[in-house]
Amino acid sequence: MEWLAWMSWTREIAIFFGCIIVMLIVMTIWEIRSPCVARKGFLPLVTTRGDRLFIGLLSCAYVNLLWVALTDMSQWIAASIGLALMVLIMAKA
Repeated sequence: MEWLAWMSWTREIAIFFGCIIVMLIVMTIWEIRSPCVARKGFLPLVTTRGDRLFIGLLSCAYVNLLWVALTDMSQWIAASIGLALMVLIMAKA
């Protein structure tokens, strides 16, 4: 697959992107079955479920990028931190 050669794919990165795809599918089904209501949590803005997912995904990406830039430790640790941050944002923001 020549078009994938531009990135150094590892199992961890493939799982990370696979989880994002699954989340988007689940969120789409959830939104169709139960439309959300905007709310204000600890973030300084009113957000919907989709907004919180987007903010959470960006936060996970930044955690993973910083982890790669600053440490040589396992990427699973960064993925775990990102997952915890995502759960916090989805539940409380």
